[in-house]
Amino acid sequence: MACYALVGASDFNADHFQDLDSQGMFDYVIAVDGGYAHLEAINRKPDMALGDFDSLGYVPKNLRVAKFSSKKDKSDMELALDRAKSRRCDEVYVYGALGGRLDHTLANLQLFARFCEQGMYVNVVGTSELVMFVTGPDLVELPARDGGIVSVFSMSDASLGVFERGLAYELDDAKLTNRTSLGLSNEFIGEPAVVGVESGTLAIMVAIP
Repeated sequence: MACYALVGASDFNADHFQDLDSQGMFDYVIAVDGGYAHLEAINRKPDMALGDFDSLGYVPKNLRVAKFSSKKDKSDMELALDRAKSRRCDEVYVYGALGGRLDHTLANLQLFARFCEQGMYVNVVGTSELVMFVTGPDLVELPARDGGIVSVFSMSDASLGVFERGLAYELDDAKLTNRTSLGLSNEFIGEPAVVGVESGTLAIMVAIP
């Protein structure tokens, strides 16, 4: 199972990246435009850099580069996800994709849902939160924590058969839509938890300890 790291230009959780990187988690690291500067700051050379490089301001040298015109119909992050998928990547950890410009964040969340629906496990790491995407029928197991927030949102028009177990407020065979706040601010209660869905795509958001 191949696991890639994609590093974008927005807020970068360097500690989280370096922790997983030191464990040998990542088979391949792609710097997405301005994300190259984040990696350069921690002396981590990516396997390749990709984008139109309008954010970075220059084209990196001495590594593999895929340069695109700034006049394009896909964002640099979408192009990076396309590249990962074409290389048969099964799972991605995406950094530098949350925060900053709201339009970029919203576009990225939509992309992550689509690639999850196409069979890729997508984990998005912000400065203080982790967002996991799951498409049914499937589930996510969450380790026990003494407190902390879990929010679950439907990324599709409707997600059916949603269940949340081992949390303060349990759901069973529920329907979530992308037009409700239901799913906001559940809580860990010190035991392992499970969130799953029969059909549809969920975004599961938890705070990083």
